[in-house]
Amino acid sequence: MERGRGRRMAEESKRREEIKAEGMEKFEDARLIREAFRARDFSYSPYSGFQVGAALLSEDGRIYRGCNIENASYGASNCAERSALFQAVSEGVRSFRKIAIVGGASGSGEFSYCEPCGICRQALAEFCDLESFQVLLARSETDYRILRLGELLPHAFLPAHLSR
Repeated sequence: MERGRGRRMAEESKRREEIKAEGMEKFEDARLIREAFRARDFSYSPYSGFQVGAALLSEDGRIYRGCNIENASYGASNCAERSALFQAVSEGVRSFRKIAIVGGASGSGEFSYCEPCGICRQALAEFCDLESFQVLLARSETDYRILRLGELLPHAFLPAHLSR
């Protein structure tokens, strides 16, 4: 009888810890999404009128923001995801946990689940683990989808391919 109660108490304690961890994860996601919305405010998108913001979370908890920056010579434009990644890498950071991405037409107030383009997926794969790195596609702090980078880029070209 006593062992059963001890086991039940241990299970309840474990579940409380899991719930606490889930709550912290949701808090962290909401914070990252907020930062992506802040980054979106700085978007320079006079040609497409589609504003994107991204917030990249490093392994040590720092957040790097980026927005899309368009150019009259379209090929010289840069996506929000790479803007955030390049900022972090230029400061010596090489390890990341997740990225939040928000996007929508400027002035509309409506947001879509904005997936990263192929170039951004490949750029992230250079520094992020395909299986554990999370991509948050957000319409708001509470309305978002989570995908693994490997789901978005199942056949990534990685540094290991160069040694073959």
